[in-house]
Amino acid sequence: MQRLGQRRRDLAGLHHSEPNGYWTGCVHGDQASHCLRADFLEAPFDKLRTQYLGQTEGVPAETFCYALGLRTRFRGITERQGMIWRGAAGWAEWSPFLDYAGAELVPWLRAADEAAERGWPAPLRAEVPVNSTVPAVGPEEAYAIALAAGCRTAKVKVAERSQSPVEDAARIEAVRDALGPGGKIRIDANGAWSVAEAMHAITQLAQFDLEYAEQPCATVEELADLRRRLARAGLNMPIAADESIRRAEDPYQVAAQEAADIAVLKVQPLGGVRACLQIAERVGLPVVVSSALETSIGIRAGLALAAALPELPYACGLNTVALLTGDLLREPLLAVDGVIQLRDLVVEESAIERCQADRQVHQFWQARLVQTRELAGG
Repeated sequence: MQRLGQRRRDLAGLHHSEPNGYWTGCVHGDQASHCLRADFLEAPFDKLRTQYLGQTEGVPAETFCYALGLRTRFRGITERQGMIWRGAAGWAEWSPFLDYAGAELVPWLRAADEAAERGWPAPLRAEVPVNSTVPAVGPEEAYAIALAAGCRTAKVKVAERSQSPVEDAARIEAVRDALGPGGKIRIDANGAWSVAEAMHAITQLAQFDLEYAEQPCATVEELADLRRRLARAGLNMPIAADESIRRAEDPYQVAAQEAADIAVLKVQPLGGVRACLQIAERVGLPVVVSSALETSIGIRAGLALAAALPELPYACGLNTVALLTGDLLREPLLAVDGVIQLRDLVVEESAIERCQADRQVHQFWQARLVQTRELAGG
């Protein structure tokens, strides 16, 4: 009883019970309000391995949980958390965002298992062109970020809650000033606009010679409607689909409904490099490989995908380690002159110690991993 009481105190503030007994994806600040079944509270982690996975099969003997701050609030969070481990083929990262739950977590785990145990297909190129990522910051900071990155392409976040279209325009204008007329700018609204709002915003922002608009609306049907309206208005603005692929039951609907000109693929939420290559082949659209805001370990999987694609017409969104306050590699995977070179991972022991999450967060991620293994079939 004493041990059970201590475990409940350890998990207080992180979990609450729900009838279905599985994780729910409510984000509250940088923590999540999730649920654990009573048997997760009552059993030590080693016993959970035995109960749910048949001894320790399928669960790495040594996992490390990291917690890294963000230089600027991004996707509503100020801290990035995840797990890493090493398998026969190399290092793997498993870092699903806290608003992913249940079966949505399984592809992230398959991607980690692929990196740890199978490795990736042979590369077709030794370096990958990348864009800088400019969060929803003021124009002065946006200018500094775009200039310091050294990339000729920048992705600018827009449609941030509580910000106005005027602020978006000022941010994009600052990035255009930083890149000059020859630089490329793409915007990302993360599905925040209605079709009418997207039409108005794109019409106003077209003056900045945008490369494309990423996920301006939330649904595939809205994206398709927006593309038709843009064509009727004579506005040549390619539409890229991100969430409509990685969080969709059918990622091929964007092509079937002619809802996008470009497919944005992210390795972890789509189940690994090989799964993404299959999607790329079947969807029949130009591909931009983007990150899920990982450490360099997760970024390396994105680079593997970008390097294996038959064609790579656009710069990729894989230069996001710069958004973190630290990294786990001796030499983080960051762009030099707009490209990232493919290379082996050298994980730094001191960085692992420095970035280690506290005990409560580590327990949270261990239990999350066990439940995801169960959902994945062991």
